[in-house]
Amino acid sequence: MLYGRSYCHLCDDMLAALNALRGEHAFEVEVRDVDTDPAWVERYDELVPVLLLDGVELCHYFLDTAKVREVLGRFR
Repeated sequence: MLYGRSYCHLCDDMLAALNALRGEHAFEVEVRDVDTDPAWVERYDELVPVLLLDGVELCHYFLDTAKVREVLGRFR
């Protein structure tokens, strides 16, 4: 799950970095705009983009490629 904003360049950058990993791993990313839900704004407002897997934060602001590769490697 990627929480972000439609006008956020860091969000676009994180999604692009995730998409670059698709050649190494098969995965889907659900993108949610935090501004569509007040609870998401309250929780993630200043942290976007925020990448979570099963409710656990993997990274925010910038993609932690090493951590994401490690997590994705567990699903092989």
